[in-house]
Amino acid sequence: YSYYMFTFSVGYSAVALNHVIDFKEKKQEIVKPVSPSELFPSLPIVQGTSKRIKVLTRLTLVVSDPAHCNLLRSTSANIRLYDIIAVFPKTEKLFHIACTTLDVDLVCINVTEKLPFYFRRPPVNMAIDRGIYFELLYTPAIKDSTMRRYTISNAISLMQICKGKNIVISSAAERPLELRGPYDVANLGLLFGLSESEAKAAVSTNCRATILHGETRKSACGVVYTMKKPRKIEEEETLPACKKAKTQA
Repeated sequence: YSYYMFTFSVGYSAVALNHVIDFKEKKQEIVKPVSPSELFPSLPIVQGTSKRIKVLTRLTLVVSDPAHCNLLRSTSANIRLYDIIAVFPKTEKLFHIACTTLDVDLVCINVTEKLPFYFRRPPVNMAIDRGIYFELLYTPAIKDSTMRRYTISNAISLMQICKGKNIVISSAAERPLELRGPYDVANLGLLFGLSESEAKAAVSTNCRATILHGETRKSACGVVYTMKKPRKIEEEETLPACKKAKTQA
């Protein structure tokens, strides 16, 4: 509980409880996600706001064989209960399948060792077109110098193909000391080959878009996120007098 309290004290307004299934380790089943209300008696207020924190549920599947993907293709009732679905492909073929056919929200990129394949433009572009995001973890980069080298190298290889689009930077932290604030994470994004605006998006708007993509997947219909755009002064000057009166009324 103290871990998640610390998460919001450093500037985050949402956190995902991650349930990881690695089919290579042992036979596992996808169970129903634990309700946040069962873990937290009351949710704290986000720092600097009057809103309570948002706790999401996430399922991450580590796949090393094409047969593992069949579970994601099935209409499992338990899978639909998770807010975010992520897949961690271990081979180039599985990465291609994840980008082009699987109904997921995130594709995890290995940052703890050298990638056994090169990123290719067609599947990456297909994933971007489908609204899927690529996840990079920063915790390994701050824990070990070797993993830091792999993290930066693999991230830069991805950036050369995706051009900084659809990137989400996460922690996967297991202890409070492994967490960093959003501004610190955005600065780490610069080391991964992201521009300043892309690094900020990787810890803010891209994360929100991933959640919205998950809502679309769960409801099997579109989710519209609107933002009010102020009218430009030039546009107001070109309006006829009658329309100006209506807009000002």
